[in-house]
Amino acid sequence: MKGLILNNAYYETPSTRYQGDRLAAELKKLGVLTDIKKNDFFGAKIEDGKLKNAVCEYDFCIYLDKDKYVSYALEKCGLRLFNSHFAIQACDDKATTFLYLANCGIPMPKTLPGLLCYDPTANVSADTFDVLERELGYPMVAKHCFGSLGKFVYKIDDRAQLKKMCEELKCTPHLFQKYIAESAGRDIRVIVIGGKAVAAMRRQSDSDFRSNIELGGTGTPVEIDGELKALCEKVATLLQLDYCGIDVLYGKDGYLLCEVNSNAFFGGIERVTGINIAKLYAEHIAECLRRQIS
Repeated sequence: MKGLILNNAYYETPSTRYQGDRLAAELKKLGVLTDIKKNDFFGAKIEDGKLKNAVCEYDFCIYLDKDKYVSYALEKCGLRLFNSHFAIQACDDKATTFLYLANCGIPMPKTLPGLLCYDPTANVSADTFDVLERELGYPMVAKHCFGSLGKFVYKIDDRAQLKKMCEELKCTPHLFQKYIAESAGRDIRVIVIGGKAVAAMRRQSDSDFRSNIELGGTGTPVEIDGELKALCEKVATLLQLDYCGIDVLYGKDGYLLCEVNSNAFFGGIERVTGINIAKLYAEHIAECLRRQIS
């Protein structure tokens, strides 16, 4: 078996390089060779009305990108993706994530999907502000539907800020959520592989309501208790994820789902917990491939 580790065509950082290099090294120990490439070579195309695969030499792909068009094309060509196209697109759009998980017994903050606007000159109505204030109160949180590493997440403290934020976000997919004061500046990142929660760290920030390590937060190991394990494993199963990082908030009455990251960086949690995440993910991939052959 030979695999392709596919990164975004434009975005490259030490964290993305670490992710691919570590997975390739651990898979090699298991006898599985991989190539690491940027997603810039048009791995599939439509020609004469048919979808054609330009990566025929590979048996599987670890898809470390979020380009839903390429993931759909490669999967439709018969390539096994880790994660699947469904899982990637379900997690990449935060509003879609919450909609998929609604009515499934997953505790999460009250969420109102943002109203999409197609005319930048249009005005946001006072009724919109009234509803958001009545449903969520202040402070509330606004988020871009697409974004990671804590970017494009905003705390809104009053109507003036709400008006300004609605104006800025109206032509961008976004959502609004109830602010969880009990979790201000702290959350838990849980890594789930093959449906099993394998590592967790508490992220803490003393200077920001967001706890992301990339924004200055710090991480410490945390035990995965029964409630946390059940929540994260259920979310990963519902979204059909081979691998993910799940962010969990501390609510007044228990844990609340914050976000699900299909391509969560694992370098930080490896350093904090001492758990070899790359090895566990490589073993899961190798086992899936063995089952596919047998």
